[in-house]
Amino acid sequence: MSSSMEEISEYFSEKLQRQRSDSAASSSTQSTSSRQHVRQRLAMLLTCVDDLDTDHKLQTQVAKTLDEAFLVCRQIAGRPKKNPFRLYVVTWNVATAEPPDDVNALLQLNSPKKPDLYVIGLQEVRAAPLKFVSDLAFEDSWSHLFMDTLSPLHYIKVSSIRMQGLLLLFFSKLEHVPFIRDIQVTYTRTGLYGYWGNKGGVTIRLSFYGHMLCFLNCHLTAHMNYASQRVDEFEHILDAQNFNTKNTPHVLDHKVVFWFGDLNFRIEDHGMLFVRNCITSQRFNLLWPKDQLTMMKQKEVILQKFEEGPLDFQPTYKFDLNSDNYDTSGKKRKPAWCDRILWRVKPKASLTENTNEEEPEKQQEEEREDEFPLKMTQEYYTSKMEYGISDHKPVIGIFRLELRKMYETPLVQVFAEGEWSADFDAVITYRLLQAFASSAWDWIGLYKVGFKSVSDYITYAWVKDDQVSFNEELFQVYMNKDEIPVLGGECVLCYYSSNLQCIVGISQPFKVQESRAAIEEGLVPENINGLNQALAS
Repeated sequence: MSSSMEEISEYFSEKLQRQRSDSAASSSTQSTSSRQHVRQRLAMLLTCVDDLDTDHKLQTQVAKTLDEAFLVCRQIAGRPKKNPFRLYVVTWNVATAEPPDDVNALLQLNSPKKPDLYVIGLQEVRAAPLKFVSDLAFEDSWSHLFMDTLSPLHYIKVSSIRMQGLLLLFFSKLEHVPFIRDIQVTYTRTGLYGYWGNKGGVTIRLSFYGHMLCFLNCHLTAHMNYASQRVDEFEHILDAQNFNTKNTPHVLDHKVVFWFGDLNFRIEDHGMLFVRNCITSQRFNLLWPKDQLTMMKQKEVILQKFEEGPLDFQPTYKFDLNSDNYDTSGKKRKPAWCDRILWRVKPKASLTENTNEEEPEKQQEEEREDEFPLKMTQEYYTSKMEYGISDHKPVIGIFRLELRKMYETPLVQVFAEGEWSADFDAVITYRLLQAFASSAWDWIGLYKVGFKSVSDYITYAWVKDDQVSFNEELFQVYMNKDEIPVLGGECVLCYYSSNLQCIVGISQPFKVQESRAAIEEGLVPENINGLNQALAS
């Protein structure tokens, strides 16, 4: 190809001279992108080809060279496109307070750019023994608030984990839910030498369109003199947390890891007056060198693997309640950036690791990651000063994920057969679109449109026990009429995989008709709503 191009270039040298001189002035005054340069060269080539004799020996070489160029372009065009997603992370030590009335500002719900995913990590959620047991059974007040706020906007709570005061919630737009798979959760206690869960870490890991993401919410030990202990606790959490999977058994095996929470790192050396003057004048950069996390990153390898945006907001601890004033109590604690959001994108494996013949599965996974890259950037990192129920201010981070989807088809297609009402048993049909490890514990749930979480179903049917017919492609399951809401309404069906711990298929919305028998018997909507309210209370 190079010899062909030399012949072509030599033949056209005189003809191209004029075009080169015309463009020289502009190229000397401003840089030209490689794409513009290619376009200019193509325009020059077309001009010269018009003058080329049809019998000239270079015509074949020109055609061959262009064919090779078109082949390269076709291969590039055939690659899957990258899809952008917005991820919104919140961390907040709520200091055992009950939730505020409104979290719209915290979640920036008025923003025109709606996130695809919300990840909310809380610390010091009230965990008195009786309340903790009640929260485990019926969801805590914080979870209820976020679900009530986000469900009308078509987000559902996909997963959550609670360890005493530590709470981690993962929300997704409904359209992404069938592509969030392999969900696992775990926790690690570090309080009282590992016997108490007031400190430690809770984690949710999952596959998002085939890319492995991990979210770790931590509350580390407090006080100025325990910076090294905080790092030790973090390392212990990473070592202790394991997942039941071959490719990502540990936290740092995931393609992206988010580490956030009340990490409790303080500002060393500087006196109170200097710190407060820097905050008042918004010269936050003067405090960065003495931030303990920044200092520890310089000598701790494990911390150097994580990135963090600039701390261009005032320290988020410690405030008087319902105030923007820093601690005026007798202790007068020095302000600090205790509440942080960091992340790590897994680096590409080295050549020696790729050639390890003992781990062919790992090689295949690394090749797959090269084919489906992921790029992440942080768009926003700040605190939310308007919330005063705690001595900490919440911190948010907004991220842009660009990735190539490893799959775009749900595992299961599910739909409602015929007319639905509480007057007769209903039939559900589903089809497996891809092979996966189904289980006798899989079920299909009936949900109201706008449901809040996976467990917010009206009723469900077991895919095996309630199966009525099947063939090579289609399966049918019946649902008892007594479980169908008599008032009807807009509903969807969701197929839940027990092995994958997630919803793998969602039907189109459909109408459940009001029960004719209920209408004839005088069960008007007011009476039924009153009964529902009585049962709920």
